[in-house]
Amino acid sequence: MTIEVVVLSVFVFLAGFLVNPYWMPGNMEMTAVTLLVVAFVGFAGLVLRERARDEREEAHRAFAGRMGFLAGMAVLTLGIVLQALAHKLDPWLLWALFAMAAAKLVALLYGKLRQ
Repeated sequence: MTIEVVVLSVFVFLAGFLVNPYWMPGNMEMTAVTLLVVAFVGFAGLVLRERARDEREEAHRAFAGRMGFLAGMAVLTLGIVLQALAHKLDPWLLWALFAMAAAKLVALLYGKLRQ
């Protein structure tokens, strides 16, 4: 669990660092973006390899997945609403929201077909 917290902390730090990159030199910004991608790949690898040993751990994993999914959908929806009100809607927000919903649906259908 410690390695997941460390990798996620690095990911969040780098993402926050990139929120306002205008004071950084250009090469420093690209280094931060590269490190952000590496941290994401590391975190994704940790999430994909985790295995539950019993039903209780499986329930905790499912709950964490649902909460993460809902948090992502809420943040994207809030971003869409705020940008739409400002008449500057970024299509990447819509695509990210669609990708999350589509991946959830495909995973549910795949799970039902396998059982």
